[in-house]
Amino acid sequence: MELYVHIPFCVRKCEYCDFLSAPADERLQNRYVGALLHEIRYYGQTMGRPDLSTMVQEIQSYQELSGEYKVQTIFLGGGTPSLLAPEYIALLLKQIQVSFEVEADAEITIECNPGTLNEEKLLTYKEVGINRLSIGLQSAFDDELKILGRIHTYRQFLENYECARRCGFENINVDLMSALPYQSTEKFVTSLKRVIALKPEHISAYSLIIEKGTPFYEKYKFEAVLREAGKPTEHLPSEETEYEIYKKTQEILAEAGYEHYEVSNYAKQGKEARHNIGYWKRVPYLGVGLGAASLIGEVRYSNIREIEAYIKACGNISAKEIDGVPALNLHESADAISRHAQMEEFMFLGLRKINGVSEYDFYKSFRVSMDEIYKESIENLIKEGLLVREEDRIRLTDRGIDLRNYALSQFLLGE
Repeated sequence: MELYVHIPFCVRKCEYCDFLSAPADERLQNRYVGALLHEIRYYGQTMGRPDLSTMVQEIQSYQELSGEYKVQTIFLGGGTPSLLAPEYIALLLKQIQVSFEVEADAEITIECNPGTLNEEKLLTYKEVGINRLSIGLQSAFDDELKILGRIHTYRQFLENYECARRCGFENINVDLMSALPYQSTEKFVTSLKRVIALKPEHISAYSLIIEKGTPFYEKYKFEAVLREAGKPTEHLPSEETEYEIYKKTQEILAEAGYEHYEVSNYAKQGKEARHNIGYWKRVPYLGVGLGAASLIGEVRYSNIREIEAYIKACGNISAKEIDGVPALNLHESADAISRHAQMEEFMFLGLRKINGVSEYDFYKSFRVSMDEIYKESIENLIKEGLLVREEDRIRLTDRGIDLRNYALSQFLLGE
C-alpha cells in the first residue's frame, strides 16, 4: 500500500495552481497538526505541543489496514509540506511508523519549495527517515518565477539544493515547467541544462496547463482556446513550440543519462519515483489529510475539502454510508469503481509509462485476457503506428505518446 499525506498550506498561492492549498497563519497550522497530537499523547508530551493532531487521528482510524497492507511508499504533498515546522513533520512520520508496518526500504518523499527550506528542517527530515526530496523549482529564470507567482529565486533554489546535498540527501527530484507565458524553446532548454548540471537523480518536466479557477485562467483562457485551435497567441507559446520543447527535453535528458520512464518523468537508473509508479499501476493507496483521495478495495474515497469541517470530523471519527458504500464521517465521497472503469484506469494510467502495460498483469487483475476486452482497439492502434506489442507488453510508440489523448480514448468502454 502507498500512503499520501496532504499538507494544504503554502506561503502564497501560485498563479497557475488549482491544488487544494492556501496560506494559513500559525494558529491554523497548529490546529490542523495540533488535533493530531491529542490522540498520540506521547508525541504531545515530548514536543510540548497541543494534544492530538487531526491527520494522526485519521491515520489511526485506518490502523486495521496495516495488517493487510504494508506501506511501500510515503509521500508528503501539498501545498508546501516544507512550510511546516520540522517538529510537525517528525511527529507525522513517527505516528505513521507506529500505526502501520512500513517496509524497511520504503521510499519516503516530501515536497519542498525553495524559500521554505533550511538546514534544521533538512536534518530533521533525514533523522525521521525521509529519503527523497521533490523540489519545485519550475524555472531557472527569476522573471519566469515571478510570472508564475513563485516565492523564491533561482539563487534560493541553488542554496537549498546544495544544503540538501550537504545534509546527505542522495535522491532528489527537481520539477520544471514548460510552455510558460513568453517562454521560448531556448529559454526552457537553458533552465533544463542548468538543472542537469546539478545532477539530480530525477527530473519531472511538465507543460503548464491553464486550469479553471486560477488567476492564469482569467488571464489566458481565451489564448488557451486559440492555441488548441492552432491559432497564434500573444503570450502563450504555440503548440508547435510546446511540442518542440517536449522533444528537446527527451533528447537532452537522454544524452545526460536520464531514462524517460513516464510521459513527464525522467530518472537516473534505479531512481524512478516508486510512489508514482505504484499509482500508475493502481496499487492500493491511502490518502490522509484535507481533501485527500484513497483507493482501497476498488472504492475511491475523498476526504472533506473544508478545513473546519475536516478538523471537526477527525475529532470524533465514526462510520457512515455514502450511497450504500461504507465510509467514515470525514469522507466527502465514496465511489465504488465498476469493473469497466477499473480496466479503463489500468490502461490509461499504465500507458503513461514508457514501457506500457503487462498483459499478464491485466489478466491477473481481471481474470480475462486483454485481447478479449481490447483486441480491436489494440489492432487498430498498431496499424496506425501508435502502439506496439512486445512479448507480454503493449506500449505507446513515440507517435502514440505525441497523440496520446486520441490513443487512450480508444480504451474507453461503455457500461
